[in-house]
Amino acid sequence: MLFLAWGINQIINDFLGMKEDRINAPNRPMISGKLNPIIAVLVSVAVMTVMGLVTLLYLEPVALIPLFAGCILNIIYEYMKAYGIWGNIVFGLMITQCTIFGFFASGPVGVVATKSRVSILLLLWIMNGIMTFYTYFKDYEGDKKNKIETLVVKFDIKVARIIALILSFVPILAFVFIYLNDFVVARVNNVFIFLALVTLILQVHNGYLFYKYPKGDKTYYSLSNNFRAYVCAQAAIISLFNKEVSLMLYIISYIFIGFFFDLYKDTRC
Repeated sequence: MLFLAWGINQIINDFLGMKEDRINAPNRPMISGKLNPIIAVLVSVAVMTVMGLVTLLYLEPVALIPLFAGCILNIIYEYMKAYGIWGNIVFGLMITQCTIFGFFASGPVGVVATKSRVSILLLLWIMNGIMTFYTYFKDYEGDKKNKIETLVVKFDIKVARIIALILSFVPILAFVFIYLNDFVVARVNNVFIFLALVTLILQVHNGYLFYKYPKGDKTYYSLSNNFRAYVCAQAAIISLFNKEVSLMLYIISYIFIGFFFDLYKDTRC
């Protein structure tokens, strides 16, 4: 369901961003005419409705809140990304709704907001917001021409590439801060330490890639590493609570992100 929700949100995102995509990604199906935008949106609404009914009838009705909050935040994001860091804040919060949905949908949760849960959600919010920052590099030209002031446009490529390198260290520093201050109930284990070190390498390498290739085709292909670095980071956090599930999700995420990304060979799409 979360996989479908992400895809639906991406269709809505593409629909709302068609103006700048005519410059950034002219070969995308909606821009090239291969996909009818209205039909795509209608199918998305229909699938989202089905997911809402499944959640209501077979899971936990309260999970409908983050499910539809994610859709609303996606629409808000399309307008907020023109206001610098606010775009990252909204998008980061939007993706974090996936975690909240899974938490609520899995069954009655009793006490909802604990210090540990809120701290982990804040960490996920930060990581998702940072992940979004790197996606702005490929859209630099179109966003600039359409006066959409993402952080990359606001600071320009020369400064943004340095920020890209610095931000790669923020997730691990944020985790160390909340962990050493006992904001997280769970304690680290060998699996977490291993996955965290691998993730740190992925994130620093990701920052380096955007520092070295802030423009061009290599910027586009660096996105697969970006998604891997931050999705795997969230899988690594799960090892604090369930080592087996974390390892499975980490491996599956790493493999399939590359697999799905390789389906698109056209950097203009």
